[in-house]
Amino acid sequence: MGKPTGFMEFEREVPAKRKVEERLKDYKEIELTLPEPAAQKQAARCMDCGVPFCHSGCPLGNIIPEFNDAVYNQNWEYAYQILASTNNFPEFTGRICPAPCESSCVLGINKPPVTIEAIERFIIETAYSKGLVKPTPPARRTGKRVAVVGSGPAGLAAAAQLNKAGHWVTVFERADAIGGLLRYGIPDFKLEKWVIDRRIRIMQEEGIDFRPGTNVGVDVKASRLMDEYDALLLCGGSTVPRDLPIPGRNLKGVHFAMEFLPQQNARISGRPVPGKEAIFATGKNVLVIGGGDTGSDCVGTSKRHGANSVRQIELMPMPPRDRHETTPWPHWPMILRTSTSHEEGCDRHWAILTKEFVGDENGNLKAVKLVDLDWAKTEPGKPPRFEEVAGTEREIPCELALLAMGFLHPQKEGMVEQLGLEPDERGNVKANNYQTSVPKVFSAGDMRRGQSLVVWAISEGREAARQVDIFLMGESRLESKEIGVLNVARAYAV
Repeated sequence: MGKPTGFMEFEREVPAKRKVEERLKDYKEIELTLPEPAAQKQAARCMDCGVPFCHSGCPLGNIIPEFNDAVYNQNWEYAYQILASTNNFPEFTGRICPAPCESSCVLGINKPPVTIEAIERFIIETAYSKGLVKPTPPARRTGKRVAVVGSGPAGLAAAAQLNKAGHWVTVFERADAIGGLLRYGIPDFKLEKWVIDRRIRIMQEEGIDFRPGTNVGVDVKASRLMDEYDALLLCGGSTVPRDLPIPGRNLKGVHFAMEFLPQQNARISGRPVPGKEAIFATGKNVLVIGGGDTGSDCVGTSKRHGANSVRQIELMPMPPRDRHETTPWPHWPMILRTSTSHEEGCDRHWAILTKEFVGDENGNLKAVKLVDLDWAKTEPGKPPRFEEVAGTEREIPCELALLAMGFLHPQKEGMVEQLGLEPDERGNVKANNYQTSVPKVFSAGDMRRGQSLVVWAISEGREAARQVDIFLMGESRLESKEIGVLNVARAYAV
């Protein structure tokens, strides 16, 4: 903990945000890093709770009370060492993680929880500013070669850990730059790309070989990697989006979110814009279909394009504003969340079904037909069902519809088919303990577990790297989440 009485003395304070009228003019990050005095006060709120449920709430098992105590005592190197021992990329999680640890914070039972995510960001940015984040290549090499396919958070975490174990690691990425969805999915106003580049430079100095612009299964046959490397770790993500096969789907102006968002990221970075046509929201009535984070990112990007109007709809009913009895502490609560993009102006609606995309004589989208839904109560244990509300069908003007309804499974054409990997019941790559049906091939991240959070991707990458290390060497000194928390806590005990 920080200060024994801190949770009684200090209120929760979140990082400052740039003003809406200012931030809508650019794509710079919205949230700022906490200043040192504020970070110390927030760390002081971490109480002597006995059993720190934040450990279990964090998929990485971050040693949260200990690094809070170090921040309160201004022991910056100690705080960084504790945080980096379980999290390879605090600069990513400190910006874009939904912070399930905070939902599990014991203080959160009857008071606002500790601002753990903001403290993480403060620690890592302080560490960078003080020169504490340095390349640490392994002291010896094993001679083993590992190919990591996919450079999102799972692939990067796996590469870092495998390199730490002494293996020669090559990371293949089909996009023209390293980062996966961090690079071409998350908007710059949430994660500026220099943050990724800064980390990649360190990883390169540690000996990791990055090969962007290489589509395994197309540019390089999977069989070649099987011949040239001692193990393959697939971290290609869940990239097949959920479609909406209704009348008018093929009209010009109906796009997947991941056709829209990567284009803007590429423009900002001065890179070639992907896609057959440029997609802009400028001067258009935009409808975002899907109420999750990706939909929110479409809202913020459309506002910056100068859309005429932005409306976001969700099939499910509006979630409660406070914890429901079905998600009590310390579980992740299903509650109404308002993102920074929503703060900038968005017309949000729930329990709405999209019936048809309406086009003009030239095949361009001009409107969308919607209808309200009544989610009828169902018996316990049975899936919910809905009915259309009679008399609510209407048509709204729309020239750009963005489908942000999640992702189904990884792409099967190419690498997965060439390797002959067995899928699970959801179409993901089946990998028990991260090992696929082909013994030499492993998988982690969204490709294995399905669409999830950045913090889960990092955790998956770390755990998979340990299994690859065991496969190659018969044992591993890389920490697993199960034993890492106790061992690291003992190592840093004072």
